[in-house]
Amino acid sequence: MQDKDIPARHRRAFPRSALALTAAATLLAGGLLSWPGTPRAQAAPAAFAHPGVTVSRAQLDFARGEVLSGAQPWKGAYDQMMASKYASLSRTAKPRAVVECGSYSNPDYGCTDEREDAIAAYTDALAWYVTRDERYAKKAIELMDAWSAVLRDHTNSNAPLQTGWAGSSWPKAAEIIKYTYTGAWNNSGRFAAMLRDVYLPEVINGSNSNGNWELSMTEAAVGISVFLEDKPSYDKAMAKFRTRAAAYVYLASDGDLPRTVPSQNLNTRDKIVSYWQGQSTFVTGLTQETCRDLTHTGYGISAVSHVAETSRIQGQDLYGTDVGERLRQALGFQSKYELGAAVPGWLCGGTVKRGLGPVTEVGYNALHNRLGIAMTNTQTLTGQNRPAGSNNLFVAWETLTHGDNPN
Repeated sequence: MQDKDIPARHRRAFPRSALALTAAATLLAGGLLSWPGTPRAQAAPAAFAHPGVTVSRAQLDFARGEVLSGAQPWKGAYDQMMASKYASLSRTAKPRAVVECGSYSNPDYGCTDEREDAIAAYTDALAWYVTRDERYAKKAIELMDAWSAVLRDHTNSNAPLQTGWAGSSWPKAAEIIKYTYTGAWNNSGRFAAMLRDVYLPEVINGSNSNGNWELSMTEAAVGISVFLEDKPSYDKAMAKFRTRAAAYVYLASDGDLPRTVPSQNLNTRDKIVSYWQGQSTFVTGLTQETCRDLTHTGYGISAVSHVAETSRIQGQDLYGTDVGERLRQALGFQSKYELGAAVPGWLCGGTVKRGLGPVTEVGYNALHNRLGIAMTNTQTLTGQNRPAGSNNLFVAWETLTHGDNPN
C-alpha cells in the first residue's frame, strides 16, 4: 500500500461520518472500495445526467458558491483560470478542415490550435457558470461553432491521441453550455454531428499503443457518448476502458505479471517486460509507463479518474471496483516519487523522470474526501500543486471543479 493508512483529516465539507469510515474499512479489509448507493458500472444509464462529463451541476454549484464567497482554494483557482489565455474574450478560433499531427506533434498542423480552442471553450463554459456573464457562454459557443463548421478529419501518426485529447475537452464545454445556458446555440446539432462523425469513429475502437493513448481515447468516447446520449457507444467505450485500466496499473492480486489487453498479444513475460518499459519487478501501484516518465503516466492516471468520475455522475460505480483501487494505488505510488523519494535500484534502473502534472485532484477528492481513505502522499502532492492549472492538452482547472468538492 503506497499511501499510509492513518486517520483521514476531513475539512468542514467532509464530516467524519460512519459511512466514510465503513467505506474505509471495506477497502482495508477487502482491497476494494464500496461506494454506497450506486450499482456496478456495466452499462449506460437508463437516462443520462446533464451536465455530466467529469463535472456535475452539483459540483459546479459548490465551486461557484465557494468562489463567490471568496473561499480558498477555489477563489485562487478561479483567479488563475481567469488570468489564463484560455479565458480571453478576444480569442479567435483557428479551425481547419484537416488536423495533421505527427509524433510529438511534429508536424503540428492545427494540433495545438485544436486542443487549446477546446480547453478555451471549456474554460469559457466554467467562467459562464461562475459569473453568469453571457459573454463567456457566447465565446464558448463561438469556438465550438468555428470548429464544427470546418473540421473533417485528423491525420498522421498522432491522430488517435490528438482526437482523444481534444475530444475529451469539447463535450465538457458542450455539456455545461447546452444544459445551463438559456441563450441560443443554433448550431448545437452541427457540433453534435462533428463529435459523432469526426471524433467518435477515431477513438471508439481504442489503440494498441502505450496505455495513456487508449485511456485518453476512451475518456473522449465516454464523454462524447454522454453528450450524444449514445448508449451503445458508451457501453463499448466503458468495456474497453475497464480492460485497459486493469492492464495499465498493476496490483499484486493480478499475479506474477500485469494484466494485458488481448489484442496486443503480449503472451510472454519478455513481451510484457518490454511493453512495461523494461521494468521486470512488478509492485502494486506501478503503471505501464512509470519507467517511461511520470508525465505520460499522469496522462493515463488523469483519464482513469475522469472516466470514473463521469461514470459516478451517471449513477454507476467504478470507484467501488478494481478501477478505484488501481487509481488509488497509482496515485500513491507516483506521488511518492514525484515528491522526491529515493528511487530504489529495482525501479526504472534507479531513476524516474518526474513531472506528473496537475492530475491528482479528481481521484484524490473521490477516494480521500468522499470515501475517507487516507492518502498521505497524494494529499501532500495535491496540496503543493494547488491551484492545479492546465497541462494544455486535456486537463484543466481541477482545483476549481473538484478540489475538496463534496458533491
